[in-house]
Amino acid sequence: MLYGEVSKPQLFLWAFGGRERERERERERESQHQHRQQKMEVLRDTYGDDSDSDSGSGSGSPAPLPPLPSPGLPPPPLSLFTPPNSLDSYPTGQTSRVRSFPHVEGNYALHVYIPVHISGPQRKEIALFLKKVASVVPGLFVVDADVPLESLCRDDQKLEQVAVGREFHVSLGRTVPIRVHQIDSMVSMLRQKLQFHKPYWIDFDKWEVFVNDDSTRSFLSLEVMSRGLAEITKQIQVVNDVYRRHNLPEFYKDPRPHISLAWALGDVSDSLQKAVEEMRRSTNFGKRSPKCIFTSKFSGIECKIGRKTYKICKLPD
Repeated sequence: MLYGEVSKPQLFLWAFGGRERERERERERESQHQHRQQKMEVLRDTYGDDSDSDSGSGSGSPAPLPPLPSPGLPPPPLSLFTPPNSLDSYPTGQTSRVRSFPHVEGNYALHVYIPVHISGPQRKEIALFLKKVASVVPGLFVVDADVPLESLCRDDQKLEQVAVGREFHVSLGRTVPIRVHQIDSMVSMLRQKLQFHKPYWIDFDKWEVFVNDDSTRSFLSLEVMSRGLAEITKQIQVVNDVYRRHNLPEFYKDPRPHISLAWALGDVSDSLQKAVEEMRRSTNFGKRSPKCIFTSKFSGIECKIGRKTYKICKLPD
């Protein structure tokens, strides 16, 4: 076979390959055509068909676009999602609270305490006392809620509910930071040493004013002076021992167990103490001083670390 000549088998393969390429291009064109048809159907479903509008009007003008959906109702006010008795419905004000210790990544605040609730007719009496003090000492806030007492004094029911109807704490140790690796050991040791307790009663005998160590806040409190003092003092000693084993600072040398109901920025102990004395004199004028302001039954001990609360011991109701 001379150079440049092509054999019959080669001619057959070229011809067959050409037909296959032509079929492939035809299939591709058909696929593109189907794709365009599908897009046109979607557009017609969305905006209408031009032929339908032409047959109806005869003007040849394009079909009008479908009307825009009418705007829905405006969203409901956020206040509808807030229960009427929620603390979110009360202004908190700019309190400028100062941390007792700086925040460090990986540290969690530790607080060991006895939970206390005020019940019975004493709630109204205590709420009334707070109202009178707030009228002469401005800038008082509800403990933990940071709600201004002044804003609650307009409604006695709200004042009683928010300022007095909450859980209060008798501290058994300082609020201090601990590391993550200390949490399990702390909770385990507290439970081991504080799990067995007999029920006892706690008398809150006296209104008192306390100031924190760095004088950044003052507290209006109810102090335990008689019944329950011995038992709480023993529990503080146990917590001190657990703190000591974890290299944490112990409680005050001469502890004065109490619950705090209101606080103010800075050291305003003089004005608070003066108001308390005036209220006490006006309340007890011509009468014997009551033995205690209210009584609570010891129900257990809790430990709060960060945002998690651990039951250390709990007595049956």
